[in-house]
Amino acid sequence: MTLYVLRRVAAALVVLLAAFTVTFVVLYLLPSDPASIMLDAGTGGASVDPAQAEALRERLGLDRSPVEQYLSALGAAATGDLGTSYATGAPVTALIGQALPETARLTGLALLLAVAGGAGLASWASWTRSARLRGLLLALPPLGVAVPTFWVGLVLLQLLSFRLPVFPAVGNQGFASLVLPAVTLAIPLSATIAQVLAQGMRTAWAAPYVETALAKGATRTRVQVRHVTRNASLPALTLLGVVVGNLLAGAVVVETVFSRQGFGRLVQAAVTSQDIPVVLGLVLVAAAVFVVVNLLVDLAYPLLDPRTRAHLARSAA
Repeated sequence: MTLYVLRRVAAALVVLLAAFTVTFVVLYLLPSDPASIMLDAGTGGASVDPAQAEALRERLGLDRSPVEQYLSALGAAATGDLGTSYATGAPVTALIGQALPETARLTGLALLLAVAGGAGLASWASWTRSARLRGLLLALPPLGVAVPTFWVGLVLLQLLSFRLPVFPAVGNQGFASLVLPAVTLAIPLSATIAQVLAQGMRTAWAAPYVETALAKGATRTRVQVRHVTRNASLPALTLLGVVVGNLLAGAVVVETVFSRQGFGRLVQAAVTSQDIPVVLGLVLVAAAVFVVVNLLVDLAYPLLDPRTRAHLARSAA
C-alpha cells in the first residue's frame, strides 16, 4: 500500500511539472512583448520609449535566456512564489487568493447539485419498472451534455432574473447570487454523472447477486441502495477528477455570463492583457486542484473496492 501511495504521489508531481513546463513554453513562444504591453497601458496608447522598454525587460528578467527564466520561475514556484502581475504589479498568489474563495463557493455548490441530480436521475431510471419512464429519464442526460453552458445561463437569467425577479442577475451578493450560476454549471456535469452511473446501475441490476438478494425477499429499494448503488458508484468516482476539471473550465464561462468576480474572470483578464505570470499561476493552481482530486480518488479506490486491495496485496507479496 505504501508503494502504491508513493507511486501516485510521484505521478502527481510529474503532472504538475509537465503542466508548468508546457504552459511556460507556450507563453514564451507568444509573439508579444510584456514590457511593451505594460508601458503601452501606462501611456494610454502613446508610443513606447525603447530605452524604457529595455530597462523594464531587464528589471523583470525578460532579457535572460529562456532556460534561465524557466529555472528561475520553477524554483520560485516550488517555494510558493508565483511572481508578480505585469498588469497590476500585485503578487500573483494574492490575486489568486482573492479570486479563489468565490469560485470555490460556486464550484462547491455546483458539484453538490451535480452529484445529487445525476445520482438521483440515474437511480430513478434504474429503479423504475416502467420502460417508458426509464426511456424518458435516460434521454435527459444526453440533452444536458449537448446544451451549451452559456445558453443555459442566458435562459435562466431571462426566466428567473428578468421575467421573474427571483434571483439576482449579476454580482457576488450572498447565497442567492450563487444559485443561477451554480445550476448553470451543474447541469452538464449532472448529465455526465447520470450517464456513467446509469450504465453502471444497469450492469449491476443484471448481476447474479441482485437476483440472489431479491430471491431472499429484499425489496427493490433495499437492493438499489445497499447493492446496486454501491457497486455502480466506482466508475462515477473515477469520473470525479474529470468533473472537477470541467468545473474550473466552466467557471470561466459562467462567471463571465453572470458578471461574477472569481477565478474565471481573473483568467479572462490575464489572457486578454497577456499577463504571463498570472496565466502561468492560474494554470498551475488549476493543475494542482486537478491532481489533488485525482490523487484522492486513486487513494480511495483500495478502501472502496476489495478487488483493488487484493491486487495490491498480491503485488506486494
